[in-house]
Amino acid sequence: MTDPTRTQPQTAFDTAERTMWSGRAHAYAASFARLCAHPVEHLLDAAGIETGTHVLDVGTGTGTAALAALARGARVSAVDADAGMVAVARAAGVEARVAALPQLPFPDGEFEAVIGNFVINHVGRPRAALTELRRVLKPGGRIALTLWGARRGAGQELFGRAFAAAEAVIPADLPRLDPAEDFARTADGFAELLREAGFTDAGARELEWDHRATLDEWWGGPAAGVATAGLVVTSQDEETVVRIRREYVRLAGEFAAGEHELALPHIAVLACGRAQ
Repeated sequence: MTDPTRTQPQTAFDTAERTMWSGRAHAYAASFARLCAHPVEHLLDAAGIETGTHVLDVGTGTGTAALAALARGARVSAVDADAGMVAVARAAGVEARVAALPQLPFPDGEFEAVIGNFVINHVGRPRAALTELRRVLKPGGRIALTLWGARRGAGQELFGRAFAAAEAVIPADLPRLDPAEDFARTADGFAELLREAGFTDAGARELEWDHRATLDEWWGGPAAGVATAGLVVTSQDEETVVRIRREYVRLAGEFAAGEHELALPHIAVLACGRAQ
């Protein structure tokens, strides 16, 4: 039995992620949270979430997936590494606490299902994280996770193209996963990662959708320092930020959907499996 109170050191990637998200819960809620909400119902279906299911939402963020599980009648516990995210989730009615993979404050076999919406992107030891998630699942319990994969929609490339066109300098200290911890960010690669961690019936598929947002809403996340794009924007001098914004507006015209809205194509990977 794994002792859930045993302290495990953070990797440099984990430390950089904590710094990147600290204090940005409300900015995330006002920008990228709606994007990340799209796969939630697919995630709950893949995990078999229904009335009475005892489920853990790991990396709950502002609580979107946890609230959707509660709406189905599930019994939900949630964790996030960032105290600000936990505070927002709690204010929305989620039973959330601060905790970070690969160490969770729950006994073995506590849950019938585990969900994680875009959390594996943000942990320094994905395999150790999955081992911990398997530990807290009952035998036969289901896991479902989403991931930003290697194949990216055109909307996902918008900010990178704007940075390049504006000749922005990419910071050297962006969070970078140790190559020894990485895995193929494809449906096959994600499913294989689950199998390596001891999950059976593992499978994965891509989800594709157009995210709808206004020009200012989509700019608001990076402008407020949210996620990697936010680190890039907020590390520039004022003149460069003006150039980035100008290039962003120009390139965003490719995704215009009506007078005030953008339709931004995105692709994610959804994987699921069962604990033995």
